[in-house]
Amino acid sequence: MAIKKNFNNFDELLTSSDLPVLVDFYATWCGPCKIMAPILEQVNQKMKNKLRIIKIDTDKYPKLASQHHIEALPTLVLFQNGQPVDRIEGVMQTPQLLQHLNSIIKNLKN
Repeated sequence: MAIKKNFNNFDELLTSSDLPVLVDFYATWCGPCKIMAPILEQVNQKMKNKLRIIKIDTDKYPKLASQHHIEALPTLVLFQNGQPVDRIEGVMQTPQLLQHLNSIIKNLKN
């Protein structure tokens, strides 16, 4: 399951992870975000040793959303060592998302 927790410092959350961090910027009222929730659960189960998934409610953290130029929901941003390395806007089905993330993570290791 994706981690839902409060935090004091988003940058520290990203840089303290030894794995890439996939941040799901979402809102509770967003229909496509609700579609992505079970997809991200499946991705988390298959990739739990390769990345961490964190959900950020853009209504609760509007400054973070603005800081990362989140203009569409859902937006997934993959961070490595605190730096954004990939961005996906909108809904992506589980097989395509898994393939995309595996490809990106493989390239990060090279």
